[in-house]
Amino acid sequence: MTTARILITDDTPASLSLLVSVLEPQGYEILTASNGKDALALAAKAKPDLVLLDVMMPGHDGFAVCRMLKMEEATKDTPVIFITSRNETQSVLNGFRMGAVDYIAKPFQAEEVVTRVATHLKISRLTHELQQRNTELEAEMSKRREAEHAREKADQRLSSLASSEAQRWGLAGFVGESPHLRRILLDIERLQQFGKTSVLITGESGTGKELVARAVHHHSPRATGPFIPVNCVAVPAELAESLFFGHTKGAFTGATADRKGYFELADGGTLFLDEIGDMPAALQAKLLRVLEDGMVTPVGSTQPRHVDVRVISATNADLNAKITSGDFRRDLYFRLARYSVETPPLRSRPEDLPLLAAHFLALFASEMGLAVPTLTNEALILLRSHAFPGNVRELKNVMERALILSSGKPIAREHLQLFGESPQSILPVAASSTAVINDLPLNLEAAENALIQRALEIAGGNVAEASRLLGVNRSRIYRRFPEGTKE
Repeated sequence: MTTARILITDDTPASLSLLVSVLEPQGYEILTASNGKDALALAAKAKPDLVLLDVMMPGHDGFAVCRMLKMEEATKDTPVIFITSRNETQSVLNGFRMGAVDYIAKPFQAEEVVTRVATHLKISRLTHELQQRNTELEAEMSKRREAEHAREKADQRLSSLASSEAQRWGLAGFVGESPHLRRILLDIERLQQFGKTSVLITGESGTGKELVARAVHHHSPRATGPFIPVNCVAVPAELAESLFFGHTKGAFTGATADRKGYFELADGGTLFLDEIGDMPAALQAKLLRVLEDGMVTPVGSTQPRHVDVRVISATNADLNAKITSGDFRRDLYFRLARYSVETPPLRSRPEDLPLLAAHFLALFASEMGLAVPTLTNEALILLRSHAFPGNVRELKNVMERALILSSGKPIAREHLQLFGESPQSILPVAASSTAVINDLPLNLEAAENALIQRALEIAGGNVAEASRLLGVNRSRIYRRFPEGTKE
């Protein structure tokens, strides 16, 4: 720690010497002046950490010196302690009015001087550190406000895109005839009359969880209210409480105005919390409280506000595992999952794949001003053989890229760029049906075994995938190959 520098100003040599003998042994660097003029010049040059100032001096008295010190930028924050035999009330008040922080009457006790000097040096140091930290925080908050503003604009654009897609595609953009899809539509229909029930949507990324949430919102009594989507992963932990519950002006450095949080913005409508499984633990407790009593308290306020919000949450995480590990609250789970909807992966609804592919081609062809192309059999076989880890979102991207590559002509194998796979290595049986037929044994049972074995190789031993490729029930595969298969 840097040695504190103290300027002692007194026109009485005995007093000056006594103060030096009291403070110098404490390890301070001592500067002295016998009049106000010298004190001002020395203070401007040396910038002391504290000034001890006598009141009664020739020329500039202590009050004048203190006033001039406070007028200079270099010394305006330097603490000044008056030491004088004048202890009448008016003199003390004049000292504080000039900007002094303390007043010690002569004759003084050495311990009193040492204690008060140490106290005011500490207060001055802490005040300086606080001001410096506030400056740093202001700069940091300014950067975060800019980042938050940019993120909000991006969220608004994405939300607008998702909303327009939902309107353009019908009931939240779902296309298909699979039992999984019918079950989801039935769930949405069931929830129409229950506008307050919280809903938890689970499923892999890209399966349309937000579209389900929008469908639940738009087919409920809250359809005329706002739909506010929030990605819990993108919310900074330090700003989470302010973003969710709002804040008042002056609540913290950078809070220049009152601001509504996500809950108040969603009042009368729906708050969609995506990736809820990654919400910080501290925020989970506050969210649970709001779900229980419907009251939010902005940061910096003591007055709770009532909100009427339906919460729909979504996750691709295993919440049961997170509950077991202590990363997610069990009581919050039961509040969020009053009704659960599961969005299936694309691989579990293969009958919907051709319909979705055709739908996306028609959608993008319309946007690009092209005729709607067809899918060749080879391209469709290739699509059926792909696992689509990115689900419907991945299929949509594949179809848009294929349309660009084909320029509106029929979509062939070479137009399909599938993630993690080479088009030539997916289904060589589709490239030359004549070669495949020639390679098959003429015995019907042996030929069927060969086809099943080939399908299992392509599917990595997965019976469900192999049965889908062959268009047969999986029990038929089990009968042929009871060993060496997997689900």
